[in-house]
Amino acid sequence: MNGRLPRSAHHPFAFGWLVCVALLGACSGNEIDPAELPAELVEFQQTLDIRKVWSTGIGGESESLRLGLRPSSDGNRIYAAAHDGTVMALDVERGRKEWKTDTELPLSAGPATDGQLVVAGSSDGDVVALDAATGEVLWVTRVASEVLSPPALAPGSIIVRMVNGKLSALDRSSGKQKWSVQQSMPRLSVRGTSAPVVTRNLAICGFDNGRVSAFDLADGDVIWDVLMEPPSGRTAIERLIDISTVQAAGGDIYAVGYQGQLGAIAIESGQLLWSREMSSYSGLALDIKTIYLANEESIVLALSRGSGREMWRRSELRNRDATAPALIASSVVVGDFEGFLHWFDLETGDLQARVNAGSRRITSQPLVVNDRLYAINDGGTLFAFEIRQAQD
Repeated sequence: MNGRLPRSAHHPFAFGWLVCVALLGACSGNEIDPAELPAELVEFQQTLDIRKVWSTGIGGESESLRLGLRPSSDGNRIYAAAHDGTVMALDVERGRKEWKTDTELPLSAGPATDGQLVVAGSSDGDVVALDAATGEVLWVTRVASEVLSPPALAPGSIIVRMVNGKLSALDRSSGKQKWSVQQSMPRLSVRGTSAPVVTRNLAICGFDNGRVSAFDLADGDVIWDVLMEPPSGRTAIERLIDISTVQAAGGDIYAVGYQGQLGAIAIESGQLLWSREMSSYSGLALDIKTIYLANEESIVLALSRGSGREMWRRSELRNRDATAPALIASSVVVGDFEGFLHWFDLETGDLQARVNAGSRRITSQPLVVNDRLYAINDGGTLFAFEIRQAQD
């Protein structure tokens, strides 16, 4: 059985462990390196006025569980889930509840949607599909291992990545398994898994052994397989090279891992176009020319999509357990372990604004729909924010 380390600030151990270390150090008289502690937030001149539009409770808390629960949208509704089994559909404009379903499952990933189905995974290894219009549970399928990343919805199939290294395609209408592939897993890995992506009749996913693989969507045949970087080091922790995120843009796949590489891969051939040393376990965001991410120390960076060249970096959130970034208007936004959302200028990296989303940890990447940003915290509250336009 794999030992899975939780993701957190600077190093993938729980933030509470850092606090314990600090207390033990203080008691023993040993000095704690300030560089290992979360940065204190400092005052600055805000250049954006951010307004909370609405907030609503989704379900029970998921404190310290490091789950893959993240809201999704079809443009008209926001779908959100909680660890207590609740799945809810909300009107995207007003946050009004349209339906609420208790799946009675310990949900841990998703929900994902394509406007027809809403699909989530559980800590017990179940996948549940609901009707997006009514919230009716259509089927529940056991996939045998915990699901910690949102499923990917494709024509005819639901692609699910499990923590045991298995990737499976489930039939959309019944939930029955169509095909399954298994990757060899290291003895120790970071808690959390790369979400699969579907593009050009391929299911593409990153794995905890540092590989990014593309499979035929119809039958699971391997189309290409890339090792981003071989593991190295004397200890199991030093050899951690989990791929945390893969994303498709244009004709390329962009992938980043913990203690590994950030790189671009050609979708058609699997050729590694470029790579550079980079460590991140929270994920990345893309626009037409730039990659945005928070590295393992929660330093926020912007890099060229064409070469990986660094364009800017900001260290104000060092060790604050920053989420994957979200892009809205001219800003890149990340959440942190105290429930703050930080807004940085896309071009310069300058800090533009900071707002609080309920004081509980924001674990998952914020969601952007139209001109609003949505974030859910570990207390189970979903918030909607928008940029208030300056009055003439």
